[in-house]
Amino acid sequence: MINFNILGGAIAAASLFLAAPAFAQTYDPMVALTQSPDAMQADGDAVKLDPELGNLPVGEGAEDTFYQCTACHSTAIITQQRLSDARWDYMWDWMVEDQGMYDPEDETKEIVLNYLKQHFSSER
Repeated sequence: MINFNILGGAIAAASLFLAAPAFAQTYDPMVALTQSPDAMQADGDAVKLDPELGNLPVGEGAEDTFYQCTACHSTAIITQQRLSDARWDYMWDWMVEDQGMYDPEDETKEIVLNYLKQHFSSER
């Protein structure tokens, strides 16, 4: 005699197994993080992100920051940071002196550091 409980379980398991490749190709848990047009600030307000500038927050200095920083690394390195203002100054000097980062004019340096401190500081 056929045990329909076992047969039903086997069919269900087989259908999940066969559907898994299609499911794996369509489900990406990072999509919500990487393709969102907005991010949240610590205070809960939405921040508009610019996909043309590696999803950096829109604002004065975003373009200068994008081109200065992505010559060496992705914007993901920037957006994961929460450094103090003093640490941003230190990191700038370290990247120029020890890592060979191009040191732009003082005006551009100030624009980029102000942008980084405004959007990626542990002090705000």
